[in-house]
Amino acid sequence: MTDTTYDVDVTREFDGPVERVWDAWSTSEGLRSWWGPGPFTCPSAEVDLRAGGRVLLAMRAPAEFGGGDTWSTWDFTVVEPMRSIEYVFNFSDADGVRQLPPMDGVPADGRHEVEITDLGAGRSRIHMVEHGYATAEARDMSQQGLEACFDKMAVWAASPRA
Repeated sequence: MTDTTYDVDVTREFDGPVERVWDAWSTSEGLRSWWGPGPFTCPSAEVDLRAGGRVLLAMRAPAEFGGGDTWSTWDFTVVEPMRSIEYVFNFSDADGVRQLPPMDGVPADGRHEVEITDLGAGRSRIHMVEHGYATAEARDMSQQGLEACFDKMAVWAASPRA
């Protein structure tokens, strides 16, 4: 048995100010706009973005992928407004009760780090690392999903604030 783990590591620049990118993480509306790759949606996102706080959210599969909601929690350990977020990701039920990952190779209690950088001139960057995948295949699947989510976040970041 090996102790090797694999990390998702994604950096993305956005045509949107750091405040708008922060809103994508810190507001229910923002999270619902980007959580879920491609045709997946986020019908519910409860946000308490502070150290010791939590997000409870659902990702809804489209009919062609069987429909249904997959719930997860993000338990925040570090929150530096407009700069960084660290949290522990777990799958859950709709009440936020921790569940084991439904896929092989995906970690329970997955440690995630998000660094947000103001690039000036209304642009920003996110560097995100998801730690601890047991297989390269699970890591690659998660990385593809995160990159697709960030495609949606790019639309949110570039849109004007209400």
